[in-house]
Amino acid sequence: MFESAELDHAVDKKTWKARVPPLREALLDAQYDLLEARGFPVVILISGVDGAGKGETVNILNEWLDPRHVETNAPGDASDEERERPPMWRFWRSLPPRGKIGIFFGSWYSGAISDHMEGRSKQAKLDQALERIRRFERMLADEGALVLKFWLHLSRDQQERRLKALEKNPRTRWRVTARDWKNFKIYERFHDLATHVLRATSTAEAPWTVVSGVDPRYRSLTVGNAILSALRVRLDTPENPHPPRTALPVSPATDAVMLLRSLNLSRTITKKRYEEELEELQGRLSLLTREPRFRKRAVVAVFEGSDAAGKGGAIRRVTQALDAKIYRVVPIAAPTEDELTQPYLWRFWRTIPRLGRFAIFDRSWYGRVLVERVEGFCSRGDWMRAYSEINDFEEQLVESRIVVAKFWLAISPEEQLRRFREREETGFKRFKITEDDWRNREKWGEYETAVCDMIDRTSTEIAPWTLVEAENKQYARIKVLRTLCERIEAVL
Repeated sequence: MFESAELDHAVDKKTWKARVPPLREALLDAQYDLLEARGFPVVILISGVDGAGKGETVNILNEWLDPRHVETNAPGDASDEERERPPMWRFWRSLPPRGKIGIFFGSWYSGAISDHMEGRSKQAKLDQALERIRRFERMLADEGALVLKFWLHLSRDQQERRLKALEKNPRTRWRVTARDWKNFKIYERFHDLATHVLRATSTAEAPWTVVSGVDPRYRSLTVGNAILSALRVRLDTPENPHPPRTALPVSPATDAVMLLRSLNLSRTITKKRYEEELEELQGRLSLLTREPRFRKRAVVAVFEGSDAAGKGGAIRRVTQALDAKIYRVVPIAAPTEDELTQPYLWRFWRTIPRLGRFAIFDRSWYGRVLVERVEGFCSRGDWMRAYSEINDFEEQLVESRIVVAKFWLAISPEEQLRRFREREETGFKRFKITEDDWRNREKWGEYETAVCDMIDRTSTEIAPWTLVEAENKQYARIKVLRTLCERIEAVL
């Protein structure tokens, strides 16, 4: 895998001076075309062995490109805030929007490689991390991103010569640390690990480009030309250059039996019992969040349901039991212009809570497989792949000690109509009813099918759906509170 990169590639000064000006001009032209079109983001990863010129390459790219439209990220050791969230959180926050270029000097590969090199992970855990990276990069590509990954390589002898040359020069001596020489002693282990990582993660949608790091002029020209070529191919190709992956149709039930229709919506609770249980469950939830052990956990509560199913009322009964300092209610509406320039999960990753906190979502990432599916805002391929992407997202939350509690509040179409009319007739409730609500109601059957598919494909052992019979609002609120308490108690 590294044989060609270990040859002594070099570019003389005359060739360098002749090739750099037209390359820089062409790169700037491509960058401005990208900025004007805003059709896709560009994600550039610069990785490789110590001394191979990773930092120099990042610097020269910022020199050759317009730095106003380049976002350079050099993630080091995770901060306290980052350690309290899933490992991928800090990379999601740094993804460039459409039309921009994001350079990662160190990336989502760094943790997997260092953990294995330093003995914190065995082979199985490493391979799990690489599989997650493959899924992440495939998602980026499916969302339209151009992902360019460069591995700057040196042989063992080349690395030794490079480190000694840097140490000898007073201007570059500071760049060589004791850690670099320590890593040099385990070069063979690192080489074998790098071979495995590149082999496992060089895919059609995000291939690795291995570049010799011996000669700075050769390295810079090679990386610059590779970026230019990839940009021009993508920019000059007609829209939708890659046909969407074929998505098999969802198989409908061969009879009329459906999950939502099987719910007993006549469940009720007396007013006296409701008040007693509400007080008991809110007190129980309040005490749970004050437990010292809760500081090492977090909760993500997702509320979905038919329009007028009572999500807001259920959420208020939850927040009444919580200290205002530890929770945040996240109302989800149509994505903003900024959010539309990112992968659809981006705006949800940004709101993941720290440990000891609550995030309550009034609507959520399930809009991709509900509203966007039914209303045709995304293709069949997009919402079909979203099921696995959502499951992967929630798995990362759970692995990071976050309790994921998902509630679907169900009512009948007759009850929904009654509540709609009540809202129209009550002055202080009119804001709750919109034209969208009436339009969505006309597609009740399509939404019902989409919900059943969603539950079947995303109700997992780590993040199950709780179906709430919400015809009686008091019954629904008690069921939500009890379920939330039980889910938190189970992990504490």
